[in-house]
Amino acid sequence: EYQRIEKGGKALLILPTSLIGNWEKEIEKFAPELPYQILHKSIAKNSDGMKINEDKFLYITTYKMVSKIEDLKTRKWNYMILDEAQAIKNPGTKQTKEIKSIKAKVRIAMTGTPIENRLGDLWSLFDFLNPGLLGSPKEFSDFANGLKDDLKGYAKLRKIISPFILRRLKTDKSIISDLPEKIEVKAYTSLSKKQIALYKELIKKIEDSLEDKEGIDRKGIVLSSIMKFKQICNHPRNFDKASDSNPTLSGKTQLLLTLLDSIMLQDEKVLIFTQYTQMADILVEVIEKELFTKPLLLKGDMTKTQREDVVEKFQSDNRFKIFILSLKAGGVGLNLTAANHVIHYDLWFNPAVENQATDRAFRIGQTKKVTVHRLITKNSFEEKIDKMIKAKQELSELSVNIGENWLKDMSKDDLLDIFDI
Repeated sequence: EYQRIEKGGKALLILPTSLIGNWEKEIEKFAPELPYQILHKSIAKNSDGMKINEDKFLYITTYKMVSKIEDLKTRKWNYMILDEAQAIKNPGTKQTKEIKSIKAKVRIAMTGTPIENRLGDLWSLFDFLNPGLLGSPKEFSDFANGLKDDLKGYAKLRKIISPFILRRLKTDKSIISDLPEKIEVKAYTSLSKKQIALYKELIKKIEDSLEDKEGIDRKGIVLSSIMKFKQICNHPRNFDKASDSNPTLSGKTQLLLTLLDSIMLQDEKVLIFTQYTQMADILVEVIEKELFTKPLLLKGDMTKTQREDVVEKFQSDNRFKIFILSLKAGGVGLNLTAANHVIHYDLWFNPAVENQATDRAFRIGQTKKVTVHRLITKNSFEEKIDKMIKAKQELSELSVNIGENWLKDMSKDDLLDIFDI
């Protein structure tokens, strides 16, 4: 608003589709006089609705729409802002190249996860903000690889990028004095007999399939195996698609029901994140049957209107206590401060991604203490990887190359040791 009144010009805001409604509400609340236009196919009634109206200051569009609106690239913007800017972390994608081709005097990237999976994510963000600052992709890749042997490089990198970063921590009381605390609880459970049988059968298959595999084939087996182990730990039905949804077949599902029972008795609200849409459907079925309440559900295939409707219900209607979200669809941008419990049903083994999801509840506007429950299956690969990631995190705050990808380079014996129960 200050820039509009003092200097004028035009600003372009690019964001994920799921956040359009959120931004509209925030503008109405904090800058009701700011003239804006949404450039998106869901808003436009015809092709004319996608044309830029010259009487606005802020123009809002999505990452996917940039390639469809040529007028965005034919003008020079005064301000260009990316929300959830990790969307351009891969420099080689068409989407990233399209975004970087747009001309702007001032560029701003907003993200809670500047490094989501590997240090290279940071290079792409700075290539957008300040091209050349971190060298060429090859130079930065060589530097990142060298950090394995020389951790002092992290301090050097911080010194280079810190003048261009405005970091706001919710834990800093000088910035947000009234935000309550966040408590993280690791909730452990055991595998059921059915889960143990499926788990052991999978270990045997992996042992055989890794025997002579190298390179891409081997990496593919490791990453697909992690997915299968996660699904077994979630619920047998999430893995084989055929088992009954009975909660007694999964230690984790039984633990979840116990937690939900306690949360509902306290008349509080909860977000449940899972990375599998099928698991979300299973949880809806189980919760309705066992707890006699209807949970809300947010998945990636929902329309903008459907998303806004379930968010509004959860935030304002006290009948709805439980909100199940697929991590990719609901893990960023949404304001869900009605919840003061967050449950990570399955783990991404990536603190940045999990924190982004937790921050749907732990954000400005939250008035209650937030409890984060991470469900971990004891004596399984989940517990072992969780411990390994904690050790990796302690090496360096910037060293967040700790998704699941690092596992694929481990030896066969080390991998089987992690997967074993």
